Amino acid sequence: MVIVALALRLAAVAFLYPERLNPSRGHWRFAGETGRIAKSIVEGKGFGSPLVADTGPTAWMTPIYPYLVAGTFKVFGVYTKPSAIFLLSLDSLFSTLTCIPIFFIARRNFGDRVAHAAGWTWAFFPYAIYFSAGFIWATTLTTLLLGLIFLFALNLEDSTRPLLWIGFGLLCGISALTDPIVLSVVPFLGAWVCYLHHQRARNWAPAAAGAALAFLVVVMPWFVRNYRVFHVVVPFRDNIGLELYLGNNGDTWHFAPSGHHPSDSASEMNEYAQLGELAYMARKRQQAIEYISGHPGTFILLSFRRMIYMWTNFWSFDRRYLKAENLDPPNILLCTTLTAFALLGLRRAYQERGLAAVPYAIVLLFFPLVYCITHPEDYYRRPIDPIFLVPAVYEVMSRVLQSKGSPMRDEKPAPVAAA
Repeated sequence: MVIVALALRLAAVAFLYPERLNPSRGHWRFAGETGRIAKSIVEGKGFGSPLVADTGPTAWMTPIYPYLVAGTFKVFGVYTKPSAIFLLSLDSLFSTLTCIPIFFIARRNFGDRVAHAAGWTWAFFPYAIYFSAGFIWATTLTTLLLGLIFLFALNLEDSTRPLLWIGFGLLCGISALTDPIVLSVVPFLGAWVCYLHHQRARNWAPAAAGAALAFLVVVMPWFVRNYRVFHVVVPFRDNIGLELYLGNNGDTWHFAPSGHHPSDSASEMNEYAQLGELAYMARKRQQAIEYISGHPGTFILLSFRRMIYMWTNFWSFDRRYLKAENLDPPNILLCTTLTAFALLGLRRAYQERGLAAVPYAIVLLFFPLVYCITHPEDYYRRPIDPIFLVPAVYEVMSRVLQSKGSPMRDEKPAPVAAA
């Protein structure tokens, strides 16, 4: 399945890479802020300038993916065709490798048949193919890392071995420096695992402390760098104020309307350059808070609307919106179908396998929350697609096998630790 998945994605790269070579807005379609930071690194100006102008040091992004892009630029050139093809191929490899945690996650909870079906479904999954072969961003790497975190957490349910927990902490730290969104679920997964060990009267505290220490060892150098540069504590990224403002400014025709981001607004870019990054983010945060305070009902409605979008891809059927997002109708069908079967599979898992359903519920519930109060994008949900996919496949296969007189519950899941 890995070979087939990679072949499909590389074939798609051959058709999709020209989209990344558009030179408009300073090659913005080539990795956005990440590409600009990578360019600054290659030019010897350091980790900075996430927009079209040289604006100095930044904490807009966490470091791992920008440095990966910078390494590519160093070898293949800045914003070149070889760089685009290499990065899209690398993202395709990350997406392909995600077949592996999907297989073992499904195998542990639902058995071999679901594991093979889930892995093969991911190999052909449209979102996995498109967003790896046509989009230069940390999305597919984050998807792989979150899948590994989830698999790790399932293994920790049966173990208090310090090395395993330390490995979990290291993985979480690397993932957080790739995309801090993983931290929306890591504490809850960790708390769930600790609760299970507590219920079984196991001494889990030393192992959990080892995981926390390993996590801090990985992320602390980035914290120190940010403090030395900005003289304030910036744990991971400093752009939460802007993200909050983009979704809470009164413009709601689109889930992320243009004209409010420095990358597509001259006035916002000038404000960013004049104030500096931290002051600009603070002002955007204040503007967003003022809007929310003045329109609390609208904010609640928008938050609910954004949650619906994250689960269904539906925002609006307005003519103006559909002109901008003309692929939304098929996306709504695919995304809603996947969500529906995932929720049905989650219910079935709870009924038939009890607590095995809880980690899935944690991810599906907590991951979208930050986007509900800020703003969503179509690629923001992609890191948890595998967690939707496994119970969805379980539900479909259960229905198929039951219709043939072979109930899924008769199959005992294989232990992933041995594998």
